[in-house]
Amino acid sequence: MIWSHRVDADLAVNRLTTTLAALRAEGRSIIDLTLSNPTIAGLEYPRGMLDGLSDARGLVYRPEAFGLLAAREAVAADYGRRGVSVEAGRIVLTASTSEAYSLLFKLLCDPGTDILVPRPSYPLLDHLAHLDAVSTRFYDLEYQRTWSIDLASVERALSTATRAIVVVSPNNPTGSRICRHELERLDALAAEHGAAVIADEVFADYDLAGGGDTASPLRAGSSLVFSLGGLSKSIGLPQAKLAWIAAGGPPALVAEALARLEFAADAYLSVSTPVQEAAAELLRDGSVVREQIQARVAGNYRDLVKSVSDESGCTVLQADGGWYAVLRVPAIASEEDLVLSLLVDDGVLTHPGYFFDFQGGAHLVVSLLSPRAVFREGIARILRHFACTSNGA
Repeated sequence: MIWSHRVDADLAVNRLTTTLAALRAEGRSIIDLTLSNPTIAGLEYPRGMLDGLSDARGLVYRPEAFGLLAAREAVAADYGRRGVSVEAGRIVLTASTSEAYSLLFKLLCDPGTDILVPRPSYPLLDHLAHLDAVSTRFYDLEYQRTWSIDLASVERALSTATRAIVVVSPNNPTGSRICRHELERLDALAAEHGAAVIADEVFADYDLAGGGDTASPLRAGSSLVFSLGGLSKSIGLPQAKLAWIAAGGPPALVAEALARLEFAADAYLSVSTPVQEAAAELLRDGSVVREQIQARVAGNYRDLVKSVSDESGCTVLQADGGWYAVLRVPAIASEEDLVLSLLVDDGVLTHPGYFFDFQGGAHLVVSLLSPRAVFREGIARILRHFACTSNGA
C-alpha cells in the first residue's frame, strides 16, 4: 500500500449525498437549508468591489513571510473595529483558516501529540488535524437552556501530549460564544499544561442574541493564544482567499512563536500579492456585505424562534452568534432517516446532528444564511413534517 495514513478517511458517498444527487437529476426543487456560500445567497455586493485586485501594484512580487505590512495593518484595524487591540507585527496572513490551522499544528505539534476540540463542532477540525498527523481529543459543550463549556471534560481530556485547546467562538453549529470565566479557566489550564489556545473567530461579526458576557481570547494573559479570522465570513468573500492568525499572550512566548511561524510561513508564501494589496479596500467595502449577512441571519433566527411552538415537538437551541441554528426534533427515527425523509417527502435539505458529533437525541442543523422567504418556507415544511408525524398522519 502506497497511501499515507493521513488520508485514510472513508471515501464512500453517504446516503444523503446520493439521494440528493438523484433528486436533483430528476429536476426536483429542493430548499437548501445547508447553504454556506454567501456568494450565492442573494446578497448584493458593491459594484467594483474586486477592482482593487487589478491594481498595478499586484504586478510586483514582494514576498513577505507574514504578508505585506499594509495588509496586516488593515487586519489590525479590523480587529480594532471589534474593540480588540492587536499590533500588525503580531499578525500572520494565510490563504485560508484551514491553512492557518495547518501552520499552527506544524508550530505546536509533533506527530502523535494531540489537540482538544469541542464537541459538537465542525468536522473539518478533525480532518485538518489528521492531515498533519495530529490526534484529536474532545471536550464537551453542554446545553441547559444555554450552551456552556463542560470545563471538567476539558480537564479530563488534557494530557502530557496536549499541545493546544481549540475554541470556536461563535461555535459552528451551536452558535455559542465563550464567556469570560470560561476563557479565564481555559487560559489557566493551557498555561499549566504548556499548551496554547487556538481561537477560531471567523463568525465573530454575527450576533444573534444581543451580546452578553463574551470575551476576546486575545485578552487572555497567561497562555499563548492565536485568533483566526478571514474574509470568507467577515465580508462574505471566500474566493478572495485571505485569512489571518493574530498572536497574543506573554511577550516572550509570542516572540518565539512568531519567529518559528516566520520560518514555516516563509516555506509556503501562499497568499497572493493582489489580494494583499487590496486588503484594506476589501475590508472597507465589505462592510456593506457584512451588514446584509448580519441582518439576514439575525432575522432568520428571530423568525425561527417565533415559528417553533411546543406543539410542534421541536425546540430551537439558543444561539448567540454565527449563521447556523440547531433544532432538537422528535427522535422518531435515526437522524439519517429523518433528514432523508425531509429531503424526499418535503423537499428540504438539512444537516443531521451526527455530522457535528451531537450526543443524544435527534438534531437538525440549519443555515441562517438562506434568503428570508426560502428559509421561512423550509422551516414551515420541517414543522409540518414533525407535526404530522407526531399526530400519526
